[in-house]
Amino acid sequence: MKKYPVVNDKNIGYDDFRHLIRDYHMAKNPEWEQRVKGILKAELKRRGIGYRELAEKLTEMGVPETERNIANKISRGGFTAVFFVQCLKAIGAKTIQID
Repeated sequence: MKKYPVVNDKNIGYDDFRHLIRDYHMAKNPEWEQRVKGILKAELKRRGIGYRELAEKLTEMGVPETERNIANKISRGGFTAVFFVQCLKAIGAKTIQID
């Protein structure tokens, strides 16, 4: 096990870095990013909500976002689960269709 110094002479031990690499590749999987992006876009379309209205709804919830930021995040597809759930909450989605 390798040890790396941290703050105040405390060490963190790592026994295997392979799990970090595996998790990184899982998180950056374009196929999954496309699926999640598609789910969010479908839910917005179902409700007739555009990025501007979503930005307004998120801001009202205390999550300040601009239309441009939302467009960039959704276009990129690599947004966080927190952002995804915040969007679903903002548009009033109680359930989502995964298929």
